[in-house]
Amino acid sequence: MSSEEAPKVDVMLGLKSVLSKMEAAVARRSKDLPQITPKLIAVSKIRPPSMIVEAYQMGHRDFGENYVNELSQKANDPLILENCKDIRWHFIGHLQTNKINKLLSSPRLYMIQTVHSEKLANNLNKQWVKYRQEEAKLPVLVQVNTSGEEAKSGIEPANAYKLVEHVMKNCPNLEFKGVMTIGEYDYDMSRGPNPDFISLVKIRQEVCEKLNLDINNVELSMGMSTDYEHAIELGATCVRVGTTIFGPRPRKLQDIESD
Repeated sequence: MSSEEAPKVDVMLGLKSVLSKMEAAVARRSKDLPQITPKLIAVSKIRPPSMIVEAYQMGHRDFGENYVNELSQKANDPLILENCKDIRWHFIGHLQTNKINKLLSSPRLYMIQTVHSEKLANNLNKQWVKYRQEEAKLPVLVQVNTSGEEAKSGIEPANAYKLVEHVMKNCPNLEFKGVMTIGEYDYDMSRGPNPDFISLVKIRQEVCEKLNLDINNVELSMGMSTDYEHAIELGATCVRVGTTIFGPRPRKLQDIESD
């Protein structure tokens, strides 16, 4: 579908709808869970800079991208540089070692949510000193493959604690902020709570207990367009939503990992 044929998407309506549903989900959340206001990452994959600016002008600041090339291109786009001076870019896709420098050099990179191995953590730790401002650490999340699918990246749940410990003890230029999962696509919630989300909740609990961390300071990034409300009910502090805000992606890219 060409840009001329694409239907006009009301970004304002989409963003307001998601924020409203997030608020309702928070109200349904158990009071036993950490009472953290969840953050919305607007996933702008394949969307033009003009739509990002539109959401930014509504007050939104956190945006996510799956591909290094696309994040770099948008972060350096003149329209975004001029109009989105406080934008916060979250990288939420699989990161290859040969793309690290390109990603780290992107203006206003805020967080990498997909640290899945000690090797990647070590490389990020080593390279970040070339790009950081002053002595700022790079915020990262440890990605866990809770569904055990070979097509998905992430550390095995049983080894998640060891990777978090490695980041905290051996990567002084990185700041561990929490854990993240993609989880099974199109999970049928009539079967009960999503086991991938339950698994990530338990992993955060284990990490906090073993490393003596305040659970209120450890993020749970889980939930996308189809299940972000459910994720919040189970304790998500960060959800990644794209199509519900920006409209459907081109059909040929519908099956690309993470919304």
